[in-house]
Amino acid sequence: MKNFFITATDTDAGKTFVSCALIEALRHTYKVAAFKPIAAGCDLVGDKLVNEDAKYLVDFANAGQSLNDINPIAFAEAIAPHIAAQNNNKLITIEAITKSFKKISSTNADVTLIEGAGGWRLPLGNLSFDNPMINNQNRDSVGHTFLSDFVKQEKLDVILVVNMKLGCLNHALLTYELIKADGLNCIAWIANNANSKEMSYLAENIYTLEQLLPMPKIAQLAYFNSKDERGNHISFKERVNQAAQQIDVSCLLN
Repeated sequence: MKNFFITATDTDAGKTFVSCALIEALRHTYKVAAFKPIAAGCDLVGDKLVNEDAKYLVDFANAGQSLNDINPIAFAEAIAPHIAAQNNNKLITIEAITKSFKKISSTNADVTLIEGAGGWRLPLGNLSFDNPMINNQNRDSVGHTFLSDFVKQEKLDVILVVNMKLGCLNHALLTYELIKADGLNCIAWIANNANSKEMSYLAENIYTLEQLLPMPKIAQLAYFNSKDERGNHISFKERVNQAAQQIDVSCLLN
């Protein structure tokens, strides 16, 4: 099984859209599983917390997974997950994420796409807060963990989504350098226009990143509007299909 972790230069960079497009580009040939271990910002549907991004992943993945399989850790508030966990008297642990990740092996998928949350250094636990789940006697043994620690543990290959906006050069290079410093392979990057307003000198910025990032750019995605020129609605699925056609996945599966 090939496993790819999708990270980004910042939040709202379009990780879910890109992840769905990658799945769409792969699923006609391969069995593709999805995993979004942590989501903050959910609606209560019945007695379950449902994250919209996780629902999209359920719709596109073709390995027969449930919503809980794909997104095992969910919080209602759209805030930093470790703060949401603290507010709910919970801890997010690498062990819990790993346990859910291991279940994916039973799907016999050819490829698994793991979507991160926020950027590369997403905190899972911040001991500067008074967390009732951590008493003074075991504070030192718990430690401070990040979602990237899970990626390091599993030795996952990383795909970087660069949110093409002012500041992206610095964000992309710093993120790449940190992934490299963590001993991992960042195997590809995707230039994504997550906002309707195109950044100034887009081509020049992309060219700069092409020169400075050593891994291949496998897609340059424009902003996909939800309405066409006549004002007709374009569904999320249709937009993902358009994006999938622009991604070169050949280098991922060599």
